[in-house]
Amino acid sequence: MADGSALPRNEVGINAALGILKQQFGERFQTGASIREQHGHTTTWIDNQPPDAVVFAHSTQEVSDIVKVCAAHRVPVIPFGTGTSLEGHVNAPAGGISVDVSQMDKVLEVNAGDLDCRVQPGVTRMALNEHLRDQGLFFPIDPGANASIGGMAATRASGTNAVRYGTMKDNVLSVEAVMANGEIIRTASRARKTSAGYDLTRLMVGSEGTLGLITEITLRLQGIPEAISAASCSFPTMEAACETVMAVIQYGLPVARIELLDALVVKAVNNYSKLTLSETPLLLLEFHGSEAGVVEQAETFGEIAGEFDGTGYAATTSTEERSKLWQARHDAYWAMLALRPGCKAVATDVCVPISRLAEAVTRSNDKATELDLIAPIVGHAGDGNFHASLLIDMGDAAEVARAAEFVSWLNDMAIELGGTCTGEHGIGQGKRPYLRKELGGAVDVMGAIKRALDPDDIMNPGKILPS
Repeated sequence: MADGSALPRNEVGINAALGILKQQFGERFQTGASIREQHGHTTTWIDNQPPDAVVFAHSTQEVSDIVKVCAAHRVPVIPFGTGTSLEGHVNAPAGGISVDVSQMDKVLEVNAGDLDCRVQPGVTRMALNEHLRDQGLFFPIDPGANASIGGMAATRASGTNAVRYGTMKDNVLSVEAVMANGEIIRTASRARKTSAGYDLTRLMVGSEGTLGLITEITLRLQGIPEAISAASCSFPTMEAACETVMAVIQYGLPVARIELLDALVVKAVNNYSKLTLSETPLLLLEFHGSEAGVVEQAETFGEIAGEFDGTGYAATTSTEERSKLWQARHDAYWAMLALRPGCKAVATDVCVPISRLAEAVTRSNDKATELDLIAPIVGHAGDGNFHASLLIDMGDAAEVARAAEFVSWLNDMAIELGGTCTGEHGIGQGKRPYLRKELGGAVDVMGAIKRALDPDDIMNPGKILPS
């Protein structure tokens, strides 16, 4: 089983910080076992490492106050949004204080004319889009889970819309953050571009709380498209589906989403969502634009798919039909669980150059078969990112060991193909062994930055950087 390594605990410092924070925050300071476990890692197979206490912050100044106490006593600080991350990001391997920002959930400002907004970190993506809808705007990053914007920024999330709208690094204009000494900084202005100094925004986005705690985010927004069309197309082989994706990207067709489901996932989705899709590799697509534009895009895709033996192609602008199709995609996790009731689903992701996607997915399927594992695959095919969701009997030690072997092999294979061990889940604890394999000496540069900004290693220790 994958787990996070324990780190030395500063018992004296932790006890001192607990006493001070309890006095400062009263009922918003919690040490009950159940709430501490809820703020340790719960979403996959990495062992739960709960913090010593949870503090519910209401403002940037309160976050700063918490960090100053922890800095004075060299106590770890772990940020917590909604807890949907998948690589042990919210674990507390050295104990410490979990700073829960879920109640910092206000949309502070929307500048419709500039297509941007400023939000607190606890705002979830669904709540934000609900707030924006009446102004004809939306925030396009969709990782599937109803994650917090702060957590999405911290892990550099992306999702199904990334092929057109990019990832969090492309959609965050600026952040406000509390640094390891409690200082509050803002990394940039609202301007769409700047040449002013180091790009601290990009440094903070994806830093997973190891450099500072994000307390405000300024986001780039998009106008809700005039028209949206969704489509699905089946293929005889995974190679044919992936070759279609490459052709679409090379043609320059502006698809908003292009998702890949292997035959096992399609079977699961049919059973779970009561669909009748052909149980072969499938592409799900979405087109955004004018009414005429989405029709043209859908027709062009149909022509490209036909060259690779695509069948059953159907496109629709019906809101009901589109929602049904994409809800089935978002429910794929639950659908896959139903393939093997009582099992644990362990989701892992890698990303490879699009030209190597067919090879990577095919090899992954073959490796799962070799190890006698059930590992259905879904992917954000437009950018070469895919997820294998291992369905594991956690009571079977031999099967757990084979699953660990598969995950290790998958990461190594992606790096070998010129890709990355994580396209969007982040490093956290689970991917730490692969970072140096992927980036070599660049990891030492990261370590130097970490030591400069957080010399006492209190900001989410035990994450990203190898031991």
